[in-house]
Amino acid sequence: MAALTRAFLLYLAVVLQVSCGGAAPSDILYRVPEEQPPNTLIGSLAADRGLPDSGHLYKLEVGSPYLRVDGKTGDIYTTEIPVDRETLRDCRNLFEGDECFLEFEVSITDMVNTLGSGPRLIEGRIEVLDINDNTPQFTSPILTLSIPENTHVGALFSIPMATDKDSGANAVAEYSLTAGPDADRLFGLQVAVDSDEKLPQLVVMGNLDRERKDSYDLNVRVVDGGKPARASSALLRVTVTDQNDNAPKFERSHYEAELPENSPQGHSVLQVRANDADTGTNGEIDYSLHQASEAVQSLLRIDRSTGIIYVKGLVDREEENFLKFFAVAKDRGPNSKSSKVLVTINVRDQNDNAPNIEIRGIGLATHQDGVANISEDMPTGTPVALVQVSDRDEGENAVVTCVVAGDVPFQLRPASESTNDRKRKYFLQTTTPLDYERVKEYRIEIVAVDSGNPALSSSNSLKVQVTDMNDNTPVFSPAVLKVDFAEGNQPGDKVLDVMATDADSGTNAELAYSIVEPAATRLFEIGADTGEIRVKNLLDREETERYEFRVAAADKGVPSKTGTATVVVNVLDRNDNDPKFMLSGYSFSVIENMAPLNPVGVVTVTDADKGENARVRLIVEPDNGKFMIQNGTGTILSSISFDREKESTYTFRLKAVDAGDPPRFSYVGVTINVLDENDNAPYVTKPANSSYTYMSPVTPLDTSVEVVEAEDIDSGPNAELVYTITGGNPYDLFHISPNSGEITLVQVFTGKHNGLHRLVVRVSDKGKPPRHTTALVHVFVNDTRSNVSLIEALVGHSLYTPLDRDIAGDPNYALAQRSNILYGSLAGIAGVILVIVAVVVIRHRLQKDTKSGYQAGKKESKDLYAPKQGPKNGKGKKSKKGKAPKPAKPLEEDVEAGLQKGLKFNLINEDVTDSPRIHLPLNYPPGSPDLGRHYRSNSPLPSIQLQPQSPSASKKHQAVQDLPATNTFVGTGDNNSTGSDQYSDYSYKANPPKYSSKQPPHRRVTFSTANQAQDLQDASQHSYYDSGLEESETPSSKSSSGPRIGPLALPEDHYERTTPDGSIGEMEHPENGGASSSTEPERRAGQKRQN
Repeated sequence: MAALTRAFLLYLAVVLQVSCGGAAPSDILYRVPEEQPPNTLIGSLAADRGLPDSGHLYKLEVGSPYLRVDGKTGDIYTTEIPVDRETLRDCRNLFEGDECFLEFEVSITDMVNTLGSGPRLIEGRIEVLDINDNTPQFTSPILTLSIPENTHVGALFSIPMATDKDSGANAVAEYSLTAGPDADRLFGLQVAVDSDEKLPQLVVMGNLDRERKDSYDLNVRVVDGGKPARASSALLRVTVTDQNDNAPKFERSHYEAELPENSPQGHSVLQVRANDADTGTNGEIDYSLHQASEAVQSLLRIDRSTGIIYVKGLVDREEENFLKFFAVAKDRGPNSKSSKVLVTINVRDQNDNAPNIEIRGIGLATHQDGVANISEDMPTGTPVALVQVSDRDEGENAVVTCVVAGDVPFQLRPASESTNDRKRKYFLQTTTPLDYERVKEYRIEIVAVDSGNPALSSSNSLKVQVTDMNDNTPVFSPAVLKVDFAEGNQPGDKVLDVMATDADSGTNAELAYSIVEPAATRLFEIGADTGEIRVKNLLDREETERYEFRVAAADKGVPSKTGTATVVVNVLDRNDNDPKFMLSGYSFSVIENMAPLNPVGVVTVTDADKGENARVRLIVEPDNGKFMIQNGTGTILSSISFDREKESTYTFRLKAVDAGDPPRFSYVGVTINVLDENDNAPYVTKPANSSYTYMSPVTPLDTSVEVVEAEDIDSGPNAELVYTITGGNPYDLFHISPNSGEITLVQVFTGKHNGLHRLVVRVSDKGKPPRHTTALVHVFVNDTRSNVSLIEALVGHSLYTPLDRDIAGDPNYALAQRSNILYGSLAGIAGVILVIVAVVVIRHRLQKDTKSGYQAGKKESKDLYAPKQGPKNGKGKKSKKGKAPKPAKPLEEDVEAGLQKGLKFNLINEDVTDSPRIHLPLNYPPGSPDLGRHYRSNSPLPSIQLQPQSPSASKKHQAVQDLPATNTFVGTGDNNSTGSDQYSDYSYKANPPKYSSKQPPHRRVTFSTANQAQDLQDASQHSYYDSGLEESETPSSKSSSGPRIGPLALPEDHYERTTPDGSIGEMEHPENGGASSSTEPERRAGQKRQN
């Protein structure tokens, strides 16, 4: 039987079940009987939960001293200390059927990729199953029971119950009664069941006579249900007393109460009441506690007379949260009777416990005496501690908020998904990389505050020491060590001491010195520990004047790091020779724009003499003031700032003169090469910003559109240019080669692409920092291009449109497509109405002419199609009744009908011998896709009238915007700034010449006429504007408000005239009526206009 029991218990020990009941989702639940022998396997985390079984370290964080974990497999075993269900703190006051759990925590650390992630925390519970390891016991080995004489047969008297610390089937199972020969026929035993409790009762089976015998000794035996069963006995002494008929009876069958913890002594909890039907002393009742545990007896007392239960000791819910006992009411009769009632008291929580903060090591992070060590090379997010925050209170009083105080590179991260508010676990992990050389240790304070009212808080601190890693290289200061050492030395003489420092500590900062070059070790030696350099042989300056070698300092870290320094030993000698330069010629390189008085180079001159004869003075020849030399150091200093573009090479001689008598001297040539610096921005040579390229809508892909050409007067990478399109290409139609600047077509044109495209091309050099300029490339896409003036007008408006606005085809194409059907329908209806109106008007006039008569030969003197002369102030006169004059109806369609429809221009054929005039309309029909209005609205200048260029264009003046033939916008890096006048004229030259300050400034003036008919009739109608730019001024220095209109501020001989073709020439003021001194074609054009 014992063998079967043992096998059954071992079987239960290895049973693994998924969590049940109230377990959290992340809990792992095992079941094991209590009192198992040491090294009993409870479960395997790796095998049972699919966790890794190799390359990982398992460590038990919570669960000792009852459990241990195999570090490699994660197997959980019992220890030498047995698990006793009855002594576990959380299982002491369990009711029948309640489960007993033992909690554990195991951390898993990846030992292969320790730097990749922190440890993982596994939480679990073990249900401790009860075994029959406790014997049922009576409250006393001798039990007393009083029974009155003449008690009728069959009467029942309660016997004190026995208790068993085991539960379930291992609890009390049965009672038995053994009586002597004299009592065998008088007493029997009956067991009643009340609330799963077995109540033993003595049954009177015969007549009792106190006068014949007043007491009987019986043996009561109790047996539990375990296998094997456990039993105990007690002596039941029955005393026969005088008759007492009635037993006290409680008013309730069960008393319940709630007791606040920390209640003061004397606080009344509840009152139990019992009534007795007897009279006299038989009806007087005394109250007492029955089957009360030690905790109940220490905390509570009952008033014998009133039945009021008072607080006797300190009530602490965290120690006892539930009290269960019986209250007994016993009368005072000679044959007293009694009854009992169950009393349960719940201890209500008060927020009397501050949160408890427990800090312990986790995984590989070990703690000792409140100090955690972490290596400085650990990655961000590495846990250094496991912080467990708990509160012994319950409810809201146990909800705790935990934070890290102060500005430290650490934070708390939940370590598990457990929903237990009373006990939360966090990883204390790093938030930034640690640096031992910057901060060697941290004092981390963790503060926890509960949610009680008032709230209680607590804090705990952890000292984190950052352990040093060999992450710093030894450093010499200075990196170049120079020393003068006289010849004629003795072997072993000290030359100098070198010293390096290492920011690490410990062995990582212990240094060993050595000489790097093997050749130098033949002459010099260095102390490995001291860094003291000594000479091994006799030095001869006539053989070697200067020794240069490297010394190394290696630390003793793993792996070792090494730093080096250069040692220069200048050997001193006698002066018995002419001064001699070390080199036959010197060549130095300097960066242009270097400030004056900076070192350019160093020359070394030697002299074999000694004393005064060895004192050498250096002289620059010829001394033109550009360079000077420091005697003693041989350092050449510049007195000027270099500009490579002006002069790239300087050549002069150095003369070395000693102080002998007569002096000796020697010469050496010095060449200074000026290295280029990126101090010049590229400038665009082609195309001009005001030019454009025509392309047909059916142009095939990969067709070359234009080639942007630019130059940079710098050299090397500073002159290597890169071309990019930064604006005006929203449809990705064009691509520019970053190296050649060639723009090609890469997307097929569609209807919305018709019109002008302005590509903003950025030309940058490869200097550091880079400089750039911006060029505009205009591409006009249309079926034809005969209307050149229209295209130039669009280009002109484009030049005044901000660069951040894309000009790419017809902006109202989509709206125009949707409006075509509507406009067609409206046009048809309007046509019908116009025909009807025309018929009515003709009939009316015919009738009127019939009445008034027709005047033959009379001609209209008014040209219906000639433009009206505007007033001098530029404002048009209003027609009568405030109505605007009705525009003339076009007589015929131009060949460029497609373009005119797209731009909604009105084409007027004024005369057969005159070219058409194109007006940029001021009024547009609703939804009209008018590109002209779009470009004009984006221009900072008012709208202007443009005359188309045609074979007869020489008969007219044109209103010419003063736009640059080539626009170059210069910026440096990304800090370039272009104002609203960024399109002003920079002239045709990349670097415009500056005028002498003695000459009066010249200004550029553009002349135009308001009406060609008045060009020669009224000189007062001529208009002109001053571009506002002097030849010495740049566009960025002027306002963007446009040209100044009005009288010229300077005499006219100081102004230049810009003609429509962009040329510049002298012209007399129109009021003087003088002939123009411009080109011959202009004079012929002027004669034609006069004719």
